[in-house]
Amino acid sequence: MGQQEVYDFLVKNKKGWYTSKEISESINASIGSVTMSLKKLRKANLVKFKTAGKRNTYSYQIQA
Repeated sequence: MGQQEVYDFLVKNKKGWYTSKEISESINASIGSVTMSLKKLRKANLVKFKTAGKRNTYSYQIQA
């Protein structure tokens, strides 16, 4: 599992915001690997993120 799978999931689901847990369940990957992939995608400015209400919980969406 790599960041390409996470990126592909977000591209296919452009309309919504997803937490790392939702993404990991959808692509059947560990939450740790999804979180690391999202961190790299954030640094590369490929995804947008916002606070999802709870402390240290974020929702992600593909950068338009």
